[in-house]
Amino acid sequence: MSGNKIFMDTFTAISGFLSKIIMYVACLCLASLLCVVIYGVVLRYGFNDAPAYVEQVALILVISVAMFGASAGVRDATHIGLDSFVNLFSKEVQKNCLLVVYFFSLVFAQFLLWGGWAMGKSTMDSTIPTLGISEAYRYLPVVLAGVLITIFSIEHMLAIFLKRQVVKSWN
Repeated sequence: MSGNKIFMDTFTAISGFLSKIIMYVACLCLASLLCVVIYGVVLRYGFNDAPAYVEQVALILVISVAMFGASAGVRDATHIGLDSFVNLFSKEVQKNCLLVVYFFSLVFAQFLLWGGWAMGKSTMDSTIPTLGISEAYRYLPVVLAGVLITIFSIEHMLAIFLKRQVVKSWN
């Protein structure tokens, strides 16, 4: 076996595992969000006693669902695309379009990573009053998404260069 094949097989296996885990986490966050919101609504309108923390927990869960779902979407290539337009071109142009898409996904991931890190660092000493935890926890899903989208974009670009397919995590 060649070194490229071993490396790519290992990289793909790790990426697929990370994608599955992060999708399970996103699903868990979504289910938790549903429970927290229903709990808050029932207490607010049924008992006229809404807990103050419900809104803050829901906000963190919404951010988590969005960031983790987007990360898994990049891995499985389920992000928004213009396939019907790109498919009009030759295979070489299609390949180059994909490289551009994953390059810009990589750049976007770096902005997520850097911006999330900077915001987390700047709010580390602030506390979410109703939860008693650092404001920086709000930005943890953003930083993790930046790391994951970076890994998944690199995987796709390597697969294009090495003429390999990235197998979807949910097949």
